[in-house]
Amino acid sequence: MKPQAQSGMEPQSEARSGSGRGGGDAGASEPGILQVRDGAIMRLGFQRPERRNAITTRMYAALAQGLQQAAADASVKVVVLHGTAQAFTAGNDLGDFLNNPPASDDAPVLRFLAAISSFPKPLVAAVNGPAVGVGTTMLLHCDLVYAGEDAQFSLPFASLGLCPEAASSVLLPALAGYARAAEKLLFGEPFDASEAREMGLVNKVVPAAQVLEFALARAQALARQPAASLLETKRLMRAPLAAQVRRAMVDEGMSFRRMITEPAAREAFSAFLEKRRPDFTKLDNDAPTGG
Repeated sequence: MKPQAQSGMEPQSEARSGSGRGGGDAGASEPGILQVRDGAIMRLGFQRPERRNAITTRMYAALAQGLQQAAADASVKVVVLHGTAQAFTAGNDLGDFLNNPPASDDAPVLRFLAAISSFPKPLVAAVNGPAVGVGTTMLLHCDLVYAGEDAQFSLPFASLGLCPEAASSVLLPALAGYARAAEKLLFGEPFDASEAREMGLVNKVVPAAQVLEFALARAQALARQPAASLLETKRLMRAPLAAQVRRAMVDEGMSFRRMITEPAAREAFSAFLEKRRPDFTKLDNDAPTGG
């Protein structure tokens, strides 16, 4: 059993800043997040390779701040999200997540989700290796996603006693159809880059070593387009689902904050830490019927 890959959680460890790949000038990077400016492109990179880029509260805060800065800076036309050569992100850092659960709307993870879901400029993602949990749902808010042949995606919320987040309960069915979305969200089983491409989550699959280079080249091509056209085109494409996305974020957030304190989530997290399979059978009699 590989609990890290299946759960999308990593044990807690101190986040460290790291160097990025490619050119550009390093910005005000925070531990675990690299912010690089390259002309009209801002790169936000997960840089915590020792934990497969598992995301901490501080990293969420840095991501939210970086997106807010990019949105407010007229000279930034495109943002590229990426990880390292081995991983996009393994999801939440378990220890940090349990010590700092999202208890209010001002929680850094919710500020990040609000920032990425409302970001007005083109978002390009370059994905290598695992993209687990929020690592997959954040891609639903990106406009272009390029994945390496080694990319693996998963949405293990139900397996953790939790529920979808980042408006994935709306966006994934809209993207892939209800049946495919139900399969991914209810089972939480990983799927590869080829299936993600078939679903519409990924624009193109490229050799793993070329993902970031390819994504940056596409971002450069976008940056040569008129800024007003990019903004208005994205606004028009996102508008039909915008109200549903906002409602889903509120609804999911309320459910997520409640469920993280309930027995199923506690059993899932305990099982992960104890390196065993969770046993939810003893909880089933107490589960709501949904009626």
